Amino acid sequence: MSTTTELLKGAAELFPDEVVTQAHVRHLDLPGAGRFALITLDNGLDHTKPTTFGPQSLANLDKAIDQVEAEAAAGEIVGAGITGKPFIFAVGADLKGVELLKKHEEALAIGKGGHDVFKRLSSLAVPTFAYYNGAAMGGGVEVGLHCTYRTVSKAIPAFSLPEVFLGLVPGWGGCALLPNLIGADRAVSVIIENSLNQNKQLRGKQVFDLGIADALFDGADFLEQSLLWTASVLKGETEVVRPEVDRGEAWDQAIERGRAFADSKVHGAAPAAYRALEIMAAAKNGDLRQGFDAEDQALADLIMGGELRSGIYAFNLVQKRGKRPVGAPDRSLARPVNKVGVVGAGLMASQLALLFLRRLEVPVVLTDIDQERVDKGVAYVHGEIDKLLLKGRINQDKANRLKASVSGSLDKAAAFGDADFVIEAVFEEMGVKQQVFAELEAVVPEHTILATNTSSLSVTEMASKLKHPERVVGFHFFNPVAILPLLEIVRGERTDDAALATAFGVAKKLKKTAVLVKDAPAFVVNRILVRFMGEIQNVIDEGTPVAVAEKAVEPLGLPMSPLVLLELVGPAIGLHVSETLAAAFPDRFKVSPNLAAVVKAGKRGFYVYDSGKPELDPEVAALLVQGDSVLTEEQVRARVLEAIAQEIGLMLDEGVVAEAQDIDLCLITGAGWPFHLGGVTPYLDREGVSERVIGRRFLPQGVASVPA
Repeated sequence: MSTTTELLKGAAELFPDEVVTQAHVRHLDLPGAGRFALITLDNGLDHTKPTTFGPQSLANLDKAIDQVEAEAAAGEIVGAGITGKPFIFAVGADLKGVELLKKHEEALAIGKGGHDVFKRLSSLAVPTFAYYNGAAMGGGVEVGLHCTYRTVSKAIPAFSLPEVFLGLVPGWGGCALLPNLIGADRAVSVIIENSLNQNKQLRGKQVFDLGIADALFDGADFLEQSLLWTASVLKGETEVVRPEVDRGEAWDQAIERGRAFADSKVHGAAPAAYRALEIMAAAKNGDLRQGFDAEDQALADLIMGGELRSGIYAFNLVQKRGKRPVGAPDRSLARPVNKVGVVGAGLMASQLALLFLRRLEVPVVLTDIDQERVDKGVAYVHGEIDKLLLKGRINQDKANRLKASVSGSLDKAAAFGDADFVIEAVFEEMGVKQQVFAELEAVVPEHTILATNTSSLSVTEMASKLKHPERVVGFHFFNPVAILPLLEIVRGERTDDAALATAFGVAKKLKKTAVLVKDAPAFVVNRILVRFMGEIQNVIDEGTPVAVAEKAVEPLGLPMSPLVLLELVGPAIGLHVSETLAAAFPDRFKVSPNLAAVVKAGKRGFYVYDSGKPELDPEVAALLVQGDSVLTEEQVRARVLEAIAQEIGLMLDEGVVAEAQDIDLCLITGAGWPFHLGGVTPYLDREGVSERVIGRRFLPQGVASVPA
């Protein structure tokens, strides 16, 4: 038994529930070239269950290569290729198996096993070809990199090396092979930049333009065209010429660019990007064996680290829990929504109108207090549709239909008399919202769901003066509406299952990640963020310099600093939410007098950007009144983390959400908190903060952490 076989057999025993990929070998006669062996990767399921590489799957590919290798050595074939089932090439390692690994040597075996199988494709006695026919990610990309040539389909929607995004490195050849194929600069873009830009995917033409693939063909007859091209290569009619890779100063500059980009995104808080860059830097000499060994070691180290486990946990939250909301009523209770009303025509309301229009493709009507506002709201929607048309995202017919489906009116009765779902996005003041709902109840049909986009106010109180409070539901979006996926669906004390089921049904059509939230002050994301930013504001008020307070949380690797986030939210909104929470929980939330002064002065934030970088606005600095208690970065960070842990513990005790997983899902999809933190609770567990503050872990050992 070979070492590879032993490694894979041992790994397979650790992962009995693997969805196994078969590697089928068939033979074709290429016109004028000869007999050709084609390996097809297929797990026997449709395209909704992508093909992955677990240990048994790798063993199956290894066995297929045994056959092909023997045929090549005997002169029975002129070449060998590898492709995937319809719409899917392969999407990499099976992460469910990675989660089960408990020991460093087990993790090392996964890296070595993949390398040992894949690199056989580069050492056959005949040329090898990868045909990227569908989605290819991670190990799916890497298996093709070991081949002599590659073709790619124009129809591919997703092609990436996403490992750094999850807390890994491309560990089956990606870090060593890709820069040696397309140059270090382009490889840094694919491995580091795309991963840290929310796992940005490449399309088929981009794969070809980068030089990863040697030929590009239409999706309809992709394999047929690829095989004809293969025949022409084997016959010498087509010569593949690749640009020479610059192994001089350009390579070093690319690695430095990658480090600077990683610093800007994770601030050194997650090791994966830096490990990948180290391997890529060492790959400059073209020594692939050394590169593969470094990948094995990095892979094993990272698999046994907290960031990867948190990354997998976060990935599963978004892909699984986010698509099956916990606590949502039976879908059969949902009412059809054939017309939507939006109360308000400001920027937020107009964004909502556009979203409902695009996703539901039903009539949408806006109202406001005067015709000018209404016209401006409708014009915004029309303008955004025109942009989509210019970008080729929709055709002229679709643009015309969408424009014809949005309208505005000053008359709520005329506008909403036949609406099925009406959402308000007016000023964040309880009396105003109660008045709006009273006006709506007088004109809408009995079945109409009334939704509020409130960010912090009580849905129960908002509905308390209505005859039918059971049809009111919180429907809290996050700005920018088109980008952030989260939708907090708030159940008031009297909200019924039909209203809730309809809200979840609409959320799904809007392609949003819906989380059921109890009607509690500021719900989930804003409550945590205000406690987080409030603690930063408190230490500034007490005397810690702004720069120290901001820098203290850099090691978390958050998408932006607290005060930059405050600027994005808007200081006035931040102040309003802090006032709401201070009224509800005066023992933990304070209204910062300095923040109030900034809002009163009409400042849009704490910073100016005259130099291109954020610098404290001198006018804001003049407003600040600080005490004499100065904390270190470490003290600030500890205080902030302990405050967050306390707040999450209380929220779970109050039943604001079902489980800690929902807190993390909300922070990832509503506030852009990074995957390597797993949201936040895995990080608080890993750093010992949760046990120190609330006396227990938020998640059991083995969930977002290495199993005991």
